[in-house]
Amino acid sequence: MEIEFAFREEKSNVFGIIFRPVVDIVYISNGKEVEGTAYIDSGADISLIPRALGEDLGLKIEKGDSISEMSGIGKPGVPIVIKTIKLRLGDKTFNTRIAWALVEEVPLLLGRIDIFNIFDITFKRNEKTLFSERGNITKEAA
Repeated sequence: MEIEFAFREEKSNVFGIIFRPVVDIVYISNGKEVEGTAYIDSGADISLIPRALGEDLGLKIEKGDSISEMSGIGKPGVPIVIKTIKLRLGDKTFNTRIAWALVEEVPLLLGRIDIFNIFDITFKRNEKTLFSERGNITKEAA
């Protein structure tokens, strides 16, 4: 199975018009589904969602959840809780761990953990991203 997503044209303060790899995702948890468009970030360890999206999915900070801090280039740390939810890309639905940010000011990111175990991802320069399902999906990623 192969899924294709076009790059999105955006304006950069440094480079002017730029094309960025994005993916249309359906986030699924607690019987709720929320659609979103995330940046495909091969440098991100884990996928990231903002507070409101997690709340829309019915996520809650549970007893035993650990609040950690995540940071990126030149930014202060963001408090996060790791949760497991389902994602749907095209016709493929699977479980994945995500970092639920406890603040709003974060972009939707599709990171490596779990995702890169399921798909081989190919970036076609400034055009599209191809997700090709791998044949050997582990139980943790399925």
